[in-house]
Amino acid sequence: MKDVQKNSLKKLGFLAIGLFILNFASYYIYKRFDVTQDKRYTLSETTKKIIDKVDSPLIIDVFLEGNFPADFKKLQTETRQLLEEFSAYNSNITFQFVNPIEKEEDRLEVMKKFAHKDMLPINISLIEKGKQTQEVVFPWAVANYGDKGTKVQLLKNLMGASTEKKVESSVQHLEYAFAEAIHKISNEKQRKIAVIKGNGELEDIYIADVLKTIFENYNVGPITLDSVKKNPVNTLKELNIFDLAIIAKPKEKFTEAEKQVLDQFIMKGGKTLWLIDGTNAEMENLYNETGSTLVGSNDLNLTDMFFKYGFRINPQLIKDERGTPLALASGNQGSETQNETYNWMMAPFIYPASKHPIVKNMDGVKFEFCSPIELLKSDVKKTILMESSKYSKVIGTPSIVSLEMIGEETSEKDYINGGFIPVAALLEGSFTSMFNNRVLPFKDGKFLSKSFPTKMIVISDGDVIKNQIDKGAPIELGYDKYTSQYYGNKEFILNSVNYLLDDNGLINIRSKDVTLPLLDKQSVQDNYSQTQMLTVALPIVLLGIFGLLFTYLRKKKYNR
Repeated sequence: MKDVQKNSLKKLGFLAIGLFILNFASYYIYKRFDVTQDKRYTLSETTKKIIDKVDSPLIIDVFLEGNFPADFKKLQTETRQLLEEFSAYNSNITFQFVNPIEKEEDRLEVMKKFAHKDMLPINISLIEKGKQTQEVVFPWAVANYGDKGTKVQLLKNLMGASTEKKVESSVQHLEYAFAEAIHKISNEKQRKIAVIKGNGELEDIYIADVLKTIFENYNVGPITLDSVKKNPVNTLKELNIFDLAIIAKPKEKFTEAEKQVLDQFIMKGGKTLWLIDGTNAEMENLYNETGSTLVGSNDLNLTDMFFKYGFRINPQLIKDERGTPLALASGNQGSETQNETYNWMMAPFIYPASKHPIVKNMDGVKFEFCSPIELLKSDVKKTILMESSKYSKVIGTPSIVSLEMIGEETSEKDYINGGFIPVAALLEGSFTSMFNNRVLPFKDGKFLSKSFPTKMIVISDGDVIKNQIDKGAPIELGYDKYTSQYYGNKEFILNSVNYLLDDNGLINIRSKDVTLPLLDKQSVQDNYSQTQMLTVALPIVLLGIFGLLFTYLRKKKYNR
């Protein structure tokens, strides 16, 4: 008996020593293991590089706290686990979950404060013990680093999607959202964006929202091509200081000298974001007595330039059955005008056609009078980012567009050999100058006939970047004040800019696939009895069998 006690004490001593050594080693050696199939908790190398640069306290306040359904609990859990990875990798990063509404009487005041910061809460229905109540959820986080701060949207706004789908999409987006936010506040602005002016481009107030957001990451300034007429060499020199040029919805022709300035900016490696209308169609032109307008080509004198780069924007319109709602007055009720919404096929609601990081896991974008993009054979790599639906077709110009089109009845036969028409494309590689082997409009001693490797994005609708105006002030890009619908326009433009200027691979985090083990509610409902047996009865039966077997074996052992 004494020998048994000695052996037990000996084993206990070895165990204590082993645990001490293990705890001592774990203090100096840190390792986390991600056993998930999709490696959702394994940070990408780009994220790690961004986090490594945080050398002083960075505090993240997450407002996703409170009493809400399981879907939001899942988003809360995934957010917490991701931030735990951030904090474990760099101890300078700390986070806390905060309930903005600690006192019920402060609810309205808190909601106003968040709305003022463009962090809109959402109302959800919660059923507890047979009672339905309304709860407010703030799916936002705020990151602060020194004197700089930025907000992080945790719940993506996918129009028409269920809460479950929104949460699943949002979880896919979490690492990118937080990595981008940390990159934004922990790095000084270096890259420069030029907003091209002088050819009837959109006024600043119509691109104010996207410019305000871009300014958080980049330096932004205007370049007016009017100066080309007096001193083209100096204008080109000024433009070459910038890394990206945005050309948003021009309406006036470009001169040959202006085209040379843009061309040589591209040849020297400059990136470009083209938002070009193929026609002169405008929604404002329909609001007249006839409700119609004659649509023709939008001749900007850029066709030869685009042809040389490997694409063409045809002067046609795209009519798509998957349109966006159009609100039209249907009568009056008292002193207020009553509106009714119709499916407006000339303003397609276009979902991303590609798995490219720019558009992956992104909501649909609202286009308005867009035109077909024709991709031509060249050595440049081309990626279609967005295209019309299966039930779409091309309308030639000149043609009459009328509001009466909302009442048209169509069938599948109307779209035979149509559909899937490109409206946004990415081009990457070395471009050939449109002035190669041609007489130059002005002398340039540093002329290049072939570009350094560069990239450009072409969108065949200038209205994609255009925000609406409410009471003289710009509102968020992608929000339609007439129908109260949100679209993915802002995310699309920001992703495009980030990709064109991205040197550290931040945009590639969006390619990461995360699969949530969500419960199939329809399957559970269809197999309700079987599900009950598996989840309730079976565990009890197994536990009973285990108990009886354990008791039997114990009696058999000690009855000997």
